[in-house]
Amino acid sequence: MKLPKSFYSWTTISGAVLASVSFLLIVFTLAITFIFPTDVGNYLGLFTFIILPVFLIIGLILIPIGTVRKMKRDKSKEVHREVKFPIVNLNDASQRMVVAIFVIGTAIFLLFTALGSYEVFHYTESNEFCGTLCHSVMEPEYVTYHNSAHARVSCVECHVGTGVNWYVKSKLSGMYQVYSVIAKAYPTPIETPIHNLRPAQETCEKCHWPQKFYDPKFVTKKHFLSDEENTEWNIQLLMKTGPEHSALGQSEGIHWHINPDVKIDYVSNWKRDSITEVKYTNLSTGKVRVFKNNLITDSIQSSETRTMDCLDCHNRPSHDYLSPAIFIDAAIASGEISLDIPEIKSYIMGILVEEFPTTDSAMNYISNKVNKYYDENYEDFVIANPEVIPKAIEAIQTGYKNNIFPTMKADWSQYPNYMGHVETLGCIRCHNDNFISDDGHVISRDCTVCHSIKAQGPAGDMEYANADSSLVFNHPFEMDDWKEMTCFECHKELY
Repeated sequence: MKLPKSFYSWTTISGAVLASVSFLLIVFTLAITFIFPTDVGNYLGLFTFIILPVFLIIGLILIPIGTVRKMKRDKSKEVHREVKFPIVNLNDASQRMVVAIFVIGTAIFLLFTALGSYEVFHYTESNEFCGTLCHSVMEPEYVTYHNSAHARVSCVECHVGTGVNWYVKSKLSGMYQVYSVIAKAYPTPIETPIHNLRPAQETCEKCHWPQKFYDPKFVTKKHFLSDEENTEWNIQLLMKTGPEHSALGQSEGIHWHINPDVKIDYVSNWKRDSITEVKYTNLSTGKVRVFKNNLITDSIQSSETRTMDCLDCHNRPSHDYLSPAIFIDAAIASGEISLDIPEIKSYIMGILVEEFPTTDSAMNYISNKVNKYYDENYEDFVIANPEVIPKAIEAIQTGYKNNIFPTMKADWSQYPNYMGHVETLGCIRCHNDNFISDDGHVISRDCTVCHSIKAQGPAGDMEYANADSSLVFNHPFEMDDWKEMTCFECHKELY
């Protein structure tokens, strides 16, 4: 094979070798991916679609750079330079070879570039890329995502959405995130990107159609008290997500907040857990009413004005970190933790208030403490039920690993869920009787605005409401002043 003299420089040869090796490795890793699609790790895609193509491009750039430099050196030795531009002469065998290599190589390169670009796009948009590439950093979000109702919705559908503008923004943001991981400049826990998310109208409402959120929802919640019998205490609620009758549309109910004819703006701190002002605008009539919190006289630092949408209540739609009380109640209700184990609820809650440096240390501590406690205090029960305690320990550890991440300091206290008012401020941020307008209207704290209690009490001895009536909340423990305080004030101190 005859090549022109300009090819024979160390820069050109090095570039050709680098490009060739990179290309062959890309083909090899692609073949592995196609042959063993489920057995290769996520990092192979990183090499195939991102790292190796960089070396391929560097090699291809070195080839013309070396060639031009060699031509300049050769021409500097000549006295006369008759030709100023290269002349392609296909009668010259060496030039024919160069042209053939260039044409065939370019065609192959463009073909693989098109295929590679397509694969790179899909790879960088995949859930695995988002969640497992930076495993230790993104583990909390990735685990909670897989335990959520949106586990079959890809990450980019919520975090990016459709359109070129937001795609470019997400990739630019991703470049900084890559730097943060490499330089270990990320905070622990990772801050919720509430300011970088698109409005819910451009993401959530592509699937969830607000105009059809009509019917109320019947919900049953099972709780277990921290006594020796793990007493089951149930409460059944009629959640007024919509009006009493669907013909009324969004004129009533919880989802009235996103009525297309209504606009709600509020002023809050950057975390949106402290609200100082609420502005209601009726877009049909133009009527405006401003509510101010009469308990807050000074403006909060770093305040912002935001138009309310779905994410102001449903702020943890895919990454919900459950508190120990919730995931332990769920494990007992499902039978993973036997209700017959004496004091199991209270003892577990006492264990899970501890802080651990790593997940492994938490796993060992849970296993050792539970086994020791029941061996010492309920030896007869352990002997009579040899499989019950190990199964309970496994359920506790699973609940912990799915919701608490010591390395990243991520748990329910760092990522509060505002859909409710028991363990977080949630609804109480506005519905607290403290927001009053100039004409005397108040944002009510009345619980029945959002839900009606249809049944409550211990299993087997529950109290039931009649068809259209609602029960007054009865606290499981004797407590007369529950109306004078918020649920959050007590429950936040329990864990």
